[in-house]
Amino acid sequence: MNNFAHANKRSLGNSQEEAAAAYLIERGYQIIERNYLLRGGEIDIIAKDGETLCFVEVRSRKNADLGHPLASVTLSKQRHLVRAAKHYLMTHPGLDCPMRFDVVGIVLNPYEITLVQNAFYAE
Repeated sequence: MNNFAHANKRSLGNSQEEAAAAYLIERGYQIIERNYLLRGGEIDIIAKDGETLCFVEVRSRKNADLGHPLASVTLSKQRHLVRAAKHYLMTHPGLDCPMRFDVVGIVLNPYEITLVQNAFYAE
């Protein structure tokens, strides 16, 4: 992938994460952090839904011809997210509250946004 294509992909990803954050805020979530980076992983959005800490993965596709973006959260990706969430909890002591993993799927054409709460569980 050349630099231009990579920049376009990142720009599209950023705009979809913005859309997902706005969608979550409309539903009462409080955004705590975005793009939490860790070697070997990233959490797109960390938010509170009431008293529950939510680690949110955002996935998007231009269309659903190759499957819905929610289906792209593989077991490997889930493991990376769980590992990153555990790291986040270790580096942010005092967060003694329930937690869950949510996924926001965005299809661009036709536009559709879907939220799955408790999309998977930490082992």
